[in-house]
Amino acid sequence: MALPDILKTKLRIPVVGAPLFIVSHPPLVLAQCKAGVVGSFPALNARPEAQLDEWLAEITEELRNHDEKNPGRPAAPFAVNQIVHRSNKRLEHDLMMCVKYKVPIVISSLGAVPEVNEAIHSYGGIVLHDIINNRHANSAIRKGADGLIAVAAGAGGHAGPLSPFALVQEIREWFDGPLLLSGAIATGRAILGAQAMGADLAYIGSPFIATNEARAVDGYKQMIVGSTSSDIVYSNYFTGIHGNYLKPSITNAGMDPDHLPEADPSKMDFEAATTGAKAWKDIWGCGQGIAAIKEVLPAGDLVARLEQEYHAAKAALCAA
Repeated sequence: MALPDILKTKLRIPVVGAPLFIVSHPPLVLAQCKAGVVGSFPALNARPEAQLDEWLAEITEELRNHDEKNPGRPAAPFAVNQIVHRSNKRLEHDLMMCVKYKVPIVISSLGAVPEVNEAIHSYGGIVLHDIINNRHANSAIRKGADGLIAVAAGAGGHAGPLSPFALVQEIREWFDGPLLLSGAIATGRAILGAQAMGADLAYIGSPFIATNEARAVDGYKQMIVGSTSSDIVYSNYFTGIHGNYLKPSITNAGMDPDHLPEADPSKMDFEAATTGAKAWKDIWGCGQGIAAIKEVLPAGDLVARLEQEYHAAKAALCAA
């Protein structure tokens, strides 16, 4: 099945910027979209909830103005991430805001809910649902999602344990719709590799944390620049769901990153860790691909680097 136009006609490279809890906000989203990749943010980043209305108005208006001034190079669309888990008490309000502004792409996480899909479809938007295994993928499509985001081993934040080779292969046995791949993708060569495996687009998060526009403290950005895959810890201790985190941030919070206890998934908490240190705010999520991140730079420059690497890798592969 061909990709919907919204995922191909305005993109310079096949990339969706992942929604980064706390970190993603309008300046980063706008920079990503203007650079030619899908920019996104979690609805829960807008606090208090009334701020979501303001953010969506700002993004919608700014992208409209950009397109009027740059008809030959319009911005890529943007996306809003909705946590549909029962612990999210804001879902109804935030979904109403998405409908009000006709958000072109909604990324749903932690539960597939038909009513959410129907609301977004009511005005022509599409829903991409992130999953960590084939069973969840089947459920999401049965309940009306338009596409899937395969969150494989090595992805930053909440991530699954499966190899991207295994996960994409299993999904492509039955699903020919839009498929994004996440997991240690931080170079143009890796974007091409995701496509070679069968994904349509790469889903990239951690490299965008180390950009000027990201709403992350300097210590977080510099820790990413100075770290490699050996500095990543996979644990469910902080939210009840397994995720990848920067080992030095765990140490700085007074914990031993090599001896973290198991958490009770039924007591999932997106903000407070058992110790009192806050996941995402104090314990910093990050993927395994960060050795490719050498400096903090503007998001547009990062996209330009990825684009150059992507086309160079494609040319080299074709020549070989």
